[in-house]
Amino acid sequence: MIHRRDLLALAACGVGTGLLPARPVLAQERPFRILMLTINGETDVERGFRDYLADAGVRIDVTARRVGRNPQDIAAALSMLPVLAPDLIYTRGASMTLAVVGPYDAPDPEKYVRDRPVVFALVAAPVQAKIVRSFDHPGGNVTGAMHVVPVPVQFRAMQSYRPFKKVGALYSPSEQNAVGVIEQIRAYCAANGAELVTRTFQSDAEGRPIADGIENLVAELKAEGADWLYLLPDTFGSTVLNRTSPAALQAGLPMFGATEMAVRQGGALVGLVSRYYAVGQLAGAKAMEVLVARTPVRDIPVGTLKRFSLIININTAKKLGIYPPIEMLNYAEVVSS
Repeated sequence: MIHRRDLLALAACGVGTGLLPARPVLAQERPFRILMLTINGETDVERGFRDYLADAGVRIDVTARRVGRNPQDIAAALSMLPVLAPDLIYTRGASMTLAVVGPYDAPDPEKYVRDRPVVFALVAAPVQAKIVRSFDHPGGNVTGAMHVVPVPVQFRAMQSYRPFKKVGALYSPSEQNAVGVIEQIRAYCAANGAELVTRTFQSDAEGRPIADGIENLVAELKAEGADWLYLLPDTFGSTVLNRTSPAALQAGLPMFGATEMAVRQGGALVGLVSRYYAVGQLAGAKAMEVLVARTPVRDIPVGTLKRFSLIININTAKKLGIYPPIEMLNYAEVVSS
């Protein structure tokens, strides 16, 4: 069980004023050019990134591109590199980052961007996804900000809300980020007398995940005895919460979210999360090291927040009739979305 004092230490979130540097001494002849690539447009993550640099007095010229999941769309965005000549590329999510930089051991590295710095945000398992070689020494041209609270801490919070013996999860086997998290969950469950039951999203002819049959997959997890449905930081999974959430509610299966969006917009009952805005600020701090301090990217450790937020969706609690322990309300944020 996770103790109240432990969660209180995690309940606040943000990179804090301690991460914000003094205004840089460097005199900029021009704004730094940044190519910003996202799948669904700018969010609080990107606002945190922009605000961090602005508050530090760094002038930036951002070219933002909303890029779809189709590889051709990403290739089209990257074809602008010779014209834009960005000083830095910002990516959000593991799939987008891998599409840009590729795995570090790719047999055909010429297909990827290796000649300019890349800073990512919202990647859960960059080592498992082979985006970086290690957290402390990325070793290539990419670093960034992780956003997922360590699996053991999340699962202790889940156990404190509602004890479990089995946890269900849906994920995309083609998404290395999600596969890495599944491996961590499996190891945690094996060490703590619990069981992980999984289903994978269906795929189309090209191997891309699709939403077909999600309701059946959720029902199967419930039938196997899952006490919770864990919502991974799965890029595709985050786009189909409008299908997953109603199915889980109908099955009486509470959802625990690994991301802020899963609770605020996706109907998850509870989540222990990193604030998106704070993750963006942390990515901004990494960009500062690249652009202002001129630190080689290979030497900039991947960052993770030290403080997290416990969020409870009270509307979901009412619908399920599964209310939080009273003491949890002393340190959790309660939302009604």
